[in-house]
Amino acid sequence: QMRLQESGGGSVQAGGSLRLICKVSGRIRSAQRGIYNVAWFRQAPGKEREFVARIMLNDDTTYHADAVLGRFTVSKDSGGGTVYLQMNNLKPEDTGVFYCAAGATVDNAARAYDNWGAGTQVTVSS
Repeated sequence: QMRLQESGGGSVQAGGSLRLICKVSGRIRSAQRGIYNVAWFRQAPGKEREFVARIMLNDDTTYHADAVLGRFTVSKDSGGGTVYLQMNNLKPEDTGVFYCAAGATVDNAARAYDNWGAGTQVTVSS
């Protein structure tokens, strides 16, 4: 069982930046290490949770949703215990609760991840 804790959310004006942090702890089964990913999702009020970005803990391979490509960057520290989401040029439509999730999957669907943090609120005003 992995434990995840997000921080770094807040309120900014459009065009501003925030860096979200996800602290990851727990033990990954050896058979899963090759495909274990930590992902970021966001959920706007009244909408479904949507994929933002993910990073593979084994080799730093990243994937970003088209909506954030060029504005958001997912990264991690060398030990893999902390995953970051640098968000630049924020837009009002980025507003929502941001969650980090972990799982032995390369899927971008929320249902594929079985470990979740509690989320952190991001509010972007125009």
